[in-house]
Amino acid sequence: MEQNLRVPGPTPLPSEVREAQARPMINHRGPEFGQMQHAIADGIASLIGTSGEVLLLTGSGSGALEAAIVNSLSPGDRVLAVTIGAFGDRFADIGAAFGADVERLAFDWGTAADPDALRAHLADAAPYRAVLLTHNETSTGVTNPIRELAAVVRGAPGDPLVIVDGISGLGAVAFEMDGWGIDLVVSASQKAWMGSPGIAIASLSERAWRANAAARMPRYYWDLALARTWAAKGQTPWTPAVSVLYGLEVGVRRLLAEGREWTWARHAAVASGVQAGLEALGFRLVAAPADRSHTVTAAWLSDGLDWATFNAAMRQRGLVVAGGQGAWSGKILRFGHMGEVGYDEMADAFGIMGDVLSVDGDAAAAAGRAAYEASLAPVPAR
Repeated sequence: MEQNLRVPGPTPLPSEVREAQARPMINHRGPEFGQMQHAIADGIASLIGTSGEVLLLTGSGSGALEAAIVNSLSPGDRVLAVTIGAFGDRFADIGAAFGADVERLAFDWGTAADPDALRAHLADAAPYRAVLLTHNETSTGVTNPIRELAAVVRGAPGDPLVIVDGISGLGAVAFEMDGWGIDLVVSASQKAWMGSPGIAIASLSERAWRANAAARMPRYYWDLALARTWAAKGQTPWTPAVSVLYGLEVGVRRLLAEGREWTWARHAAVASGVQAGLEALGFRLVAAPADRSHTVTAAWLSDGLDWATFNAAMRQRGLVVAGGQGAWSGKILRFGHMGEVGYDEMADAFGIMGDVLSVDGDAAAAAGRAAYEASLAPVPAR
């Protein structure tokens, strides 16, 4: 039975990516590797809107968050973590673990950060060295207004660094690193980039590189200045995940061919369909319409619906959906829709969920498809 994987990452791999990852090994100190690394990095730079370089690190998204912290800050630096969920909290925890003086500006789970509230907080507080932001909060299905939040930070006393967790948003949701004044952003291969887990992605502005030169947090494996030096030679300082990079090169190439505006529109349309389909099944969505993510949708479980039982029944039918995290464990489901995703897989998922719930999954699929087609219809042809 083929699995319908609807978690917020790892995402299903296109067949072309899987085939690429089966290629024989190459010398990671040789010219073939250098050409591949440059192609991936340059492609990602174009897709996230930066003229700067992109670094590829072997590790997870959480490793990328650690790299962002230790390469830009020193122990004792005042840092504001704007958190709207579990991964915003994780970013704050990493900063604190390395000795930063981390203060949290927490918003209720299920809501986006309010730029006006951030502005008021920054005006009343002593200057911060950096502000940590989450682009897309995977634990709650909420996307932050990063452009507006970054503009507030750039106008704050002390001109703090703008450091962004872009792990589950980049490649699927509108993002302009240079245009929005982002200093440092990280992501990971297993999300919208359509790769396997194993490659962390980081991009720094010139201002972030100046901060890097002054940063005094301990680092060795995650030393981005060292990675930058080796990348200029077409290599990495440590042994890279070559097979993952084979697949990531294909994923990036596919996104470049599709065109980023079309990719953003496609993800928005699929999200619209998923949201309509879940509502047709009787679920109440967590986020307000304006805050809903285009890569993962969170919905409340109805009273009396036990997550473990519901999840087991779906898995028996080949559907894998994520549950809640932390305080929301057993209270919500999280439905992933990023990367190589169209509406047909979503419709199949609604059929299975309807079967488990003993409701009309076909009606949910029809409602979702109508929302998907309505969302995609106004998008200009590629």
